[in-house]
Amino acid sequence: MATFLGIDYPTLWFLVVGALFSGYAILDGFDLGAGAWHLFFKKEESRRIALNAVGPVWDGNEVWLVIGGGALFAGFPVLYASMFSAMYIPFMLFLAFLIFRAVSIEFRSKEPMKWWRKMWDVSYSVSSIAMALLLGVVVGNILWGVELGPNHEFMGHWTDFLNPYALLVGVTTVALFMMHGAIYLAMKTEGRLFEKVTGLLRKSIIFFIVTYSIVTLFTLIYLPHLTDNLHENIALFIVPLLAFLSIANVPRLVSKGKYEYAFIFSALTMSFLLMLVAFELYPVMVMSTVDPTYSITVYNAASSENSLRIMLNITAIGAPLVMIYTVFVYRTFWGKVKMDETSY
Repeated sequence: MATFLGIDYPTLWFLVVGALFSGYAILDGFDLGAGAWHLFFKKEESRRIALNAVGPVWDGNEVWLVIGGGALFAGFPVLYASMFSAMYIPFMLFLAFLIFRAVSIEFRSKEPMKWWRKMWDVSYSVSSIAMALLLGVVVGNILWGVELGPNHEFMGHWTDFLNPYALLVGVTTVALFMMHGAIYLAMKTEGRLFEKVTGLLRKSIIFFIVTYSIVTLFTLIYLPHLTDNLHENIALFIVPLLAFLSIANVPRLVSKGKYEYAFIFSALTMSFLLMLVAFELYPVMVMSTVDPTYSITVYNAASSENSLRIMLNITAIGAPLVMIYTVFVYRTFWGKVKMDETSY
């Protein structure tokens, strides 16, 4: 099997897809988290400021989801076909909430009526929470396993995805995004709203630590096989250690008012947790609970080596362009939110 820098192409593409979805989780995670807090702000001005904090960047953040989905389809068509068929209803719900969230942001300030704005406020907040929950449910089911039969066909019912473990991972994802979003809002607000946000931030940190601890304990007790790769390669224990240190650094930095650094460590927490999921499963991408031989792996799901090689060259050109665009947008809209006639 051909390699690039000593790594075979299916594994390399697995890392590329993981990096793209990590980028999406970090970037869209904070505006989903900000949306989850939206109804906690009672004043019209506070809601407008919170909305304008994510207004210039939310649509650009979702570009990473499109790129990640495209990379998944191109690199692992078997996984794409099987999982999108199996999770058709959850993914369609996610798409519906994605649409409602976008419409809510754009339509909210088009009319001055109080009922109109309240309706879109509820739509925006509920959609943000639901999207975060569904993303966590997907990750939870990937860790738990899916009823895949011969030819990787789904043999269960879509309600099977709403198992307790997946829902618990979903709630933990909501908590993580709310913490991430609160840190972002703390960087973008000032005055009384800033004081409100920092109070919510402290509560979200507790919420995340509690739910994350429960998920970790549940995983160690009921899914001990996920630690097999870590035991076989002791060096991989550096990943959960770094995740723990990143989580511990967030409340420490928040207590010192260093919100920019807290945001960085919140982002690192997401990256390390997703890396941990990848290392726990590799080379399996989705484990079959029917028979392990029906599991989807990086090798039986990947496109041809020639296709992966060509797409890797395209990614090497396109990914830096997206990163440059992202950095440019964030530098342009850096700083506290200032309301003007162009605001939402």
